[in-house]
Amino acid sequence: MVNQSSAPGFLLLGFSEHPGLERTLFVVVFTSYLLTLVGNTLIILLSVLDPKLHSPMYFFLSNLSFLDLCFTTSCVPQMLVNLWGPKKTISFLGCSVQLFIFLSLGTTECILLTVMAFDRYVAVCQPLHYATIIHPRLCWQLASVAWVIGLVESVVQTPSTLRLPFCPHRQVDDFVCEVPALIRLSCGDTSYNEIQMAVASVFILVVPLSLILVSYGAITRAVLRINSAKGRRKAFGTCSSHLTVVTLFYSSVIAVYLQPKNPYAQERGKFFGLFYAVGTPSLNPLIYTLRNKEVTRAFRRLLEKEMGLTQS
Repeated sequence: MVNQSSAPGFLLLGFSEHPGLERTLFVVVFTSYLLTLVGNTLIILLSVLDPKLHSPMYFFLSNLSFLDLCFTTSCVPQMLVNLWGPKKTISFLGCSVQLFIFLSLGTTECILLTVMAFDRYVAVCQPLHYATIIHPRLCWQLASVAWVIGLVESVVQTPSTLRLPFCPHRQVDDFVCEVPALIRLSCGDTSYNEIQMAVASVFILVVPLSLILVSYGAITRAVLRINSAKGRRKAFGTCSSHLTVVTLFYSSVIAVYLQPKNPYAQERGKFFGLFYAVGTPSLNPLIYTLRNKEVTRAFRRLLEKEMGLTQS
């Protein structure tokens, strides 16, 4: 059985079994989405407009912010419609596009966070050679690799998922068209898809996370060799924001894609999925802004410049 764009749509159940919770979630998701739009747009503007932020760290951060904007926009509008009213349907074409974008950008974020860990590793462990190693051309190459890997992963996995023989009720037990939920909807043999998802999880989740942990292990050893307490705090400060983002993102994604097959895990997975789709993109700008003096100073300079132009 091969699905086509003319096939009937899907019913995104989301949290419909908790109708009293849906209105609360609508407010939470809508607020988080506004924070995502404002916060990530601000970081991109600061990274572009402020010359002092024209460095590899903020180049990768602006990439992450742009990615988060696209990531949430691919699913939040549909999610808000489903949470607000009784209509929870999505067309087959809409589900296909959402799955492709969601999978591509989610994979890109996994790789991009690994690239950012490498950048922090070089900054702390090889500070004298940082400008030579992390040069602008390499930054563009690493960012391009992250986006290309995300695109390839989605091109490979999306068609095989959409070709599954879905059950007639077509009820997706999730708030977004995602690979694990669509596999559970199938009434046929899903062995190939499950193997494909397991292999992808190893290369997209386990391997990048392992590289990040190795990087931070080396960073920790390098920082502990610093004699000055102030120097140690400064070195840890350059990495703490990224490490916090990695912890929030990977813990929630792993809970969704590497969960056991039981109803409790599926219900818990929906909340984790909601968190990494909506929560982490809204928290990332706050984490980087509140814990990064350079970003806050750049924001003040931008405000002072705008106020000066207004007064003149």
